[in-house]
Amino acid sequence: MIIYNVTSNIDESVHEQWLVWIKEHIPHVLATGCFIEAKLTRVLVEEDLGGATYSVQYRANSREDLERYYNTYADALRQEAFKRFADKVLAFRTELEVIDEYSVTIN
Repeated sequence: MIIYNVTSNIDESVHEQWLVWIKEHIPHVLATGCFIEAKLTRVLVEEDLGGATYSVQYRANSREDLERYYNTYADALRQEAFKRFADKVLAFRTELEVIDEYSVTIN
């Protein structure tokens, strides 16, 4: 299992518009069939840059699914964000490999 994490710092001037947009954008990314789920989270730290920081974690079943996303869809979806928000959104991407998962069962 692979997690494709996109962390974005959003300028206050476009924060509300970006939040509406990302909630519409995530289903488009999932519709590629490359990921099985996504989580949108807010990073709870004060940024030196100001603005708000969010993380979207997309979960792929395999490295091959992530590569298919890169090769087929990533450029167009990234350009869509850049056209809307230009330098008002700074994003960086990381890949995480899930080694093991744990949960608590409450009786």
